[in-house]
Amino acid sequence: MNQGTLSYEEALRIVLDASTQLPAEECAIAACLGRILANDLVSTVALPPFDNSAMDGFALGADTAVIPAGTELDIEGEQAAGDGISRSRGGAWEIMTGARVPDGLDRVIPVEQTERVASAARIRLLADVTRGENIRTAGSDVQRGETALTAGTTLAPQHLMLLAALGVATVSVAARPRVAVLCTGRELVDDPAQALAAGQIRNSNGPFLAARLPLAGADVVHIETVGDDAAAFESALQRALNAGAQIIVSSGAVSMGRYDFVPQALQHVGAETLFHKVAIRPGKPLLFARLASGSLLFGLPGNPIAVAVGLRFFIEPALRVMLGLPNETPIRVPLVAAYSKKPPLRFHLKTRLLIDPQGRLAAEVQGGQESYRIRPLAEANAWAVVPAEIDALPAGALVDVYGPGHLEFPLPYESVA
Repeated sequence: MNQGTLSYEEALRIVLDASTQLPAEECAIAACLGRILANDLVSTVALPPFDNSAMDGFALGADTAVIPAGTELDIEGEQAAGDGISRSRGGAWEIMTGARVPDGLDRVIPVEQTERVASAARIRLLADVTRGENIRTAGSDVQRGETALTAGTTLAPQHLMLLAALGVATVSVAARPRVAVLCTGRELVDDPAQALAAGQIRNSNGPFLAARLPLAGADVVHIETVGDDAAAFESALQRALNAGAQIIVSSGAVSMGRYDFVPQALQHVGAETLFHKVAIRPGKPLLFARLASGSLLFGLPGNPIAVAVGLRFFIEPALRVMLGLPNETPIRVPLVAAYSKKPPLRFHLKTRLLIDPQGRLAAEVQGGQESYRIRPLAEANAWAVVPAEIDALPAGALVDVYGPGHLEFPLPYESVA
């Protein structure tokens, strides 16, 4: 084990080195929302698959670039959406939006730019029509052999629309890491209907982790609350492993107190503790270990914001490796107001992204940064990070900003008054 308190960068390197990319698996399109595309998707078809009309009108053809206004043409046929191949003999074809353009025709004039003449079987053009006008050409959206989606794409509804249009039934996606959550503490109450006894509190870490981990690309395969007892914790560890957990996330019992038994329990089951304590706030007592089975364990402190920071800045980077994603890059955003800190630690600050009066993106550090205070986290939409070596920043200074989760980054929606 690394002795002493590590820098965030040192600790993160250990986490990333211990994490391994998982194999890909096939997934039906109907079930792949939110999954990570494992390989580039190369289209085997053209989209659109044929030249079609962009509007209701008449399809025309000519050897010249422009058919001039005033030209009269016989109506040769009609083409509706869904009709198959037709071939023109030189006349005009009445055509509907999306209908396949008859072979030999190369432009479409809107119906409102024509008028019927004679017995309504003939039209007169009221405007010039150039070659290619109002034609959606085959492959103009996606060409056959073109990469339609790149590996690492988090599949959203618009991607499913594209896949459906291309006729793709299944895609190769990264397997979702299997994660177990163990909350420790005899003071914790899971049942919201249960009245609290003196000294008891509601378990907020368990519901938070159970909700956030799937949004970070993981499957939660086991969740359990155990008291302040090493033997019970060891039994819970085994149940988590039996459920197939590749990562185990525990909260509480990793500091230096009398009931902080997790380090000793891990030693007892033969786990290798890779580090314990990182120069960050909140979450300094964070522990990282590899179990004898090969599964990884993140021992997070019990305070809720320390849990949120541990998940966002240690567990989610490990999940990125397992999902085959590159390292995350923050955005640089100016501070709304000056900020200062005393301890030489890397601070992770509950933050709101805003639009300032000049229409620029800005970061507003929330009040209530203590690690027990949940409401400011509920009001935040981002994290701002201040490095350990910086103790003060003026208003307007640029800071690294991360979204609430690595697979999502909401657009700011508030304005500074």
